[in-house]
Amino acid sequence: MTGAPNRPGTAGALAEALGAALSGDAGATITSLATLEDAGPGDVVFARDTAHAHRAGSLQCAAAVVSDTVTESDRPVARDGGPAAVLIVPDLDNAMADAIELFVEVPVPREPGVHPTAIVDETATVHPAASVGPWCEIGPGAHVAEGVVLESRVTLGRDAVVGPGSRLACNVVVADRCAVGALCILHTGVVIGTDGFGYRPAPDGKGLKKIPHLGGVRVGNAVEIGAGTCIDRGKLGDTVVGDGTKIDNLVQIGHNVRIGRACVLCGQAGIAGSVVIEDGAVLGGQVGVADHVRIGAMARVGAQAGVNRDIEGARDYFGTPVQEARESMRMTVALRRLAREHRHDGSGS
Repeated sequence: MTGAPNRPGTAGALAEALGAALSGDAGATITSLATLEDAGPGDVVFARDTAHAHRAGSLQCAAAVVSDTVTESDRPVARDGGPAAVLIVPDLDNAMADAIELFVEVPVPREPGVHPTAIVDETATVHPAASVGPWCEIGPGAHVAEGVVLESRVTLGRDAVVGPGSRLACNVVVADRCAVGALCILHTGVVIGTDGFGYRPAPDGKGLKKIPHLGGVRVGNAVEIGAGTCIDRGKLGDTVVGDGTKIDNLVQIGHNVRIGRACVLCGQAGIAGSVVIEDGAVLGGQVGVADHVRIGAMARVGAQAGVNRDIEGARDYFGTPVQEARESMRMTVALRRLAREHRHDGSGS
């Protein structure tokens, strides 16, 4: 069965679902959500600020959802050549997320069972209510819990575990002795349990000696991991990802890293070995973290920052080497002032 059974069909139904104040035609028919650039009849658009609200006011769409931070005089007027209805909400981001969830197509459920092309070791355990798709491989002693979906070409190594209700997209690998918790989503090409990147100079001085990694990876519950992300196994203990953490595409997490609960790691972040990231920390895109660094709870690190030292929690950080946001801004202003003075005194080229 497909479709979105809770999809609101009118502006009034959407307002009720979002807890929004409504002006205009509550019976206006809603068919979909759209951007301001693409909106047409039947669409719902979103406006978080005055500029976007002005644009929304010129659109002949079904409804505009507007943040209550936009003053009343700047809001679209329903039926005034613009949207048929205007919905006012206190938090536009939450309202947008809730609206999108109402319009999401429900995927066709996977039938439980093991596809004929899948290879399941005789010592592995697959719950009868799990779905194992084409060309999956489940190794010795592995455990697949109730409600798990392995889409296709998923590989579970020896003694790997996937918890209840988790969904692993095509070409995901959960290597030997690694565990994924309940209700997780692993997108295409995720690899859990790659060897840690550890080498020492060879005793004979020729080349490098590989350091074996005996630990595993433990991914908590309700974790989502984006496509192409790799998480290295620990050298002795495990690499750990806490409950509710969300990891973007193409993130590299080194051996023995410990990530807390409800952290956010954005695309192309790189985390070196033995880093500790405490609960609720946020790392922007392409942030690099040196080995053995601790990032405090609720710290927020801006994109492309280089974290080469421990940083405290509940603060904002930017730059390379990383600095608190205020200090980084002061340094930027000072450098610009110095450059201007350099030009004005005639010493510049």
